Amino acid sequence: MTPDPGPPDRSGAPSAHRGAGPLTKEPDPPERDVSASDLPPGERGRGHRTHRKWSARRITAALVAVVILVSAVAALVDVIAVRAGRPAAAWRRHLADELATRPVDDVWMLTGAAVAAAVGVWLIVLALTPGQRRWLPLCSPADCPRVRAFLDRDGASGLLRDAAMRVPGVGAARVLVGRHRIKARADVRFRDPQRVKDDLTAVLGEERDQLALARPPRIVVRVRRRTD
Repeated sequence: MTPDPGPPDRSGAPSAHRGAGPLTKEPDPPERDVSASDLPPGERGRGHRTHRKWSARRITAALVAVVILVSAVAALVDVIAVRAGRPAAAWRRHLADELATRPVDDVWMLTGAAVAAAVGVWLIVLALTPGQRRWLPLCSPADCPRVRAFLDRDGASGLLRDAAMRVPGVGAARVLVGRHRIKARADVRFRDPQRVKDDLTAVLGEERDQLALARPPRIVVRVRRRTD
């Protein structure tokens, strides 16, 4: 007697039977983590962007705190002395007399107001701007948006200068990396200057894209013929 093969499988999957080989499943393709640097240059800005690094400004904060502390302590000590029955300090009487007798359009009054306004504007600018202009933010990986990375401007300038020196016809090059522009100046020893400029722009563009900057600066190239 032959054994009953059993009811057919209604799920659509082939059932194992006598004489058939073992069922095998094709392996899935290996997973690959795609970061922002692996994306094309036009799609890098669509991922997570790293903001500029904020400066702690410890020296400025310490100076402001010391000035405010000294002024507040001196005024408080003098007020306590007056409340205790002693005469006010000479510096406070002199300051009060000057403020009461000098007109508003006096030179010293205008100078003091201008200095105070300038210091106030400077402190507001420091409070609202991140600082750390020497660090360029890089694109964060798509799978790790909290990872923050920065590139030093001098290092970026060195990499771009090395790439510029590999262009045929360039004898000397200078590259300055800014927040919005990359300024490159090159001396052409041979070849047509326009063709050297085009090649230099293309090479610098490829090198800039490989840096994976969060905000890629615009490239400005200037070349000149050196005859000496």
